[in-house]
Amino acid sequence: MTLLTRAGCGLCARAAEQLAALRDELGFTLLTTDVDSEAAAGNTALRAQYGDLLPVVLLNGVEHGYWEVDEAQLRDDLATL
Repeated sequence: MTLLTRAGCGLCARAAEQLAALRDELGFTLLTTDVDSEAAAGNTALRAQYGDLLPVVLLNGVEHGYWEVDEAQLRDDLATL
């Protein structure tokens, strides 16, 4: 699972906390990617695609949700993997 974020984003910090708690409970790997840092390094695609939707949760590289973590849906989707 990947959480797309940016510095100073309150919703991103909240999503990171929720996902960290779920990670500890459910045992998945969580990566966090700052879209602005990626853009500064030359990879502008993430910021162009998701910059207005942050935070964004990607499950196996596919958009699972944005702005907030849908915990119930995430649990269901993780159970089917």
